Amino acid sequence: MNAARFDLFANPVSRKLFGHLNGAGKVLTDSSLPHTTQELVKIRASQINGCGFCTDMHTKDATAAGETPTRLNLIAAWREATVFTDAERAALALTEEGTRLADSPTGVSDGTWAAAAEHYDEDQLAALISLIAVINAYNRFNVIVRQPAGSYEPGMFG
Repeated sequence: MNAARFDLFANPVSRKLFGHLNGAGKVLTDSSLPHTTQELVKIRASQINGCGFCTDMHTKDATAAGETPTRLNLIAAWREATVFTDAERAALALTEEGTRLADSPTGVSDGTWAAAAEHYDEDQLAALISLIAVINAYNRFNVIVRQPAGSYEPGMFG
């Protein structure tokens, strides 16, 4: 497999930035937003953005946390799948619209926002919005440098 165009882990500027992003990620992991929902959001945004590295990582992390193969295999087709809760579906819709901002002149629709607000309290919404932003940032780093996918092992980043 080809190496990444740029070693984000060796460069002092990107390493320092990742330290801050990882700190933000820890805040989100420790939030009251359900862990299962967090992994679904990370996987769906990563699929949309074509980030193989993050798709690999979060699919493996979700599997290690007990997520089922059926649910993992249906994330990209969540609208047609019956295996997700209404709350998870609302989070996935918000993830899609929040990731594909350029696809709509209004960004996230009022209906999508209302569905998310119906299922999540203010702290959970804050975590959900932040998670969507953070995973999109990670996706962009990895896609830009063409970070290879497939070698991630759960827990390898701490």
